Amino acid sequence: MSHTTANKNELLARVRRIAGQVAAIEKAIAGEEGCSAVLHQVAGVRGAVLGLMDELIEDHLREHVARPGLADAERARAADELAAIIRRYGK
Repeated sequence: MSHTTANKNELLARVRRIAGQVAAIEKAIAGEEGCSAVLHQVAGVRGAVLGLMDELIEDHLREHVARPGLADAERARAADELAAIIRRYGK
């Protein structure tokens, strides 16, 4: 079972909150709210997305790289995947 399946409900709740935050940004822009208010909302979404990303990276690391009993090839593949994700995350 995938680690994202194990805590699927919590992850989906976070994604839904992020979707709500993005919808609020759209509403703020459509309603011509001040740029400061919109920027604060965008900063909140960024923080929420980064928090989700951090959690997923940590789960991947623990489940697919650091878990005892993994075959070396499987561990190496997971480490390569994680390195690619972190490179993209940093851009």
